[in-house]
Amino acid sequence: MKTESPPTPPLTLAAASFAALGSEQRLSVLRCLVRAGPEGLSIGELGTRTDVTGSTLTHHLKLLNAAGLVKQQRQGRSTICAAVAYAEVEALAHFLLTECCADAPAPCKDHDHG
Repeated sequence: MKTESPPTPPLTLAAASFAALGSEQRLSVLRCLVRAGPEGLSIGELGTRTDVTGSTLTHHLKLLNAAGLVKQQRQGRSTICAAVAYAEVEALAHFLLTECCADAPAPCKDHDHG
């Protein structure tokens, strides 16, 4: 059974999202939050797991938040960060692959085209 592909984002939206991920540290932070699941992680735990702390982590979280990829929520004295844009990240992958091999002289047989 084939699942429906996520809608492809417009070029400018895709570019902005990829720009937010255009840093090894930001990509590491987002990947760590995706691994943590919807419960997220405290900023302290996120910093420990990614080895990105302090103002650098705050800067990266601000950019990821502005891109709509993560959210931050106060819980008592802690700030919890969580990845929220699973569908958007999937749409970015789809954006890259939607026209895979479209201009190839023969169909590619070594990978699935969805």
